[in-house]
Amino acid sequence: MKGTNLGEFEELVLLTIAALVNDAYSVAVCDELEKHTGRVAKLGVVHAVLNRLEEKGLVKSRMGESTNARGGKRKRYYEVTHAGKIALTHAKDVRESLWRIIPGFNLEGLI
Repeated sequence: MKGTNLGEFEELVLLTIAALVNDAYSVAVCDELEKHTGRVAKLGVVHAVLNRLEEKGLVKSRMGESTNARGGKRKRYYEVTHAGKIALTHAKDVRESLWRIIPGFNLEGLI
């Protein structure tokens, strides 16, 4: 497996795939990212990240059934692998440990 370090956008895409469960395909990922971050996610950029995450072994993909609505084209669906879950958990743990050592920041008091 290639390196498992996550960039910020890779982490957001991976979290989005996990949140979408069985409906994680590229357009849905873009829409969900925009909804939660307020950032426009370009389809080409998301495709590149999805490919990179799959190369790293953090997601796996499968082809869905063809539909008339898509002119017979099939959607590629993504799901987080076990390695992807470990990478997300590690990223969360690192962030939380860094937040805890920042003087004057109390996570419970900020929420």
